[in-house]
Amino acid sequence: GQVGLCAQPPGLVVAWDCNWASVSDRAFRPLIAQFAEQMVVLADTGFHGATGDPVNLKVCKRGAWNTRMLIETVLSMLTTVCPLKHQHHWQADYFRARMAFIIAAFNILVQWHGLAPDEHGMVHLLIAEFSL
Repeated sequence: GQVGLCAQPPGLVVAWDCNWASVSDRAFRPLIAQFAEQMVVLADTGFHGATGDPVNLKVCKRGAWNTRMLIETVLSMLTTVCPLKHQHHWQADYFRARMAFIIAAFNILVQWHGLAPDEHGMVHLLIAEFSL
């Protein structure tokens, strides 16, 4: 399956959706559009279409807007701690339920020791200690 995440700094997932791997990133534009009044969503070029882009979508070329890497960091952490790439999701309901659990657990675990910024103002997301 394919997962679309919206996260706010420091990295808490505020919304998500999932779909089958054969679906274009553009299928996640409604996820972005629901935040039109609250936030700008940074995304890669796969989310952009000839028409229908949400007003709050900011398309970032590779290497631009390093804050977009927050999603890549979250996904990397989820893949490491919850072996997502080694699961066989034969039913959509199972996949959606598993993702709901994993994302809820992620939001709890990154806050386990608090979200205090370091001396440079950076909040470090850490969940490796919970890996089984």
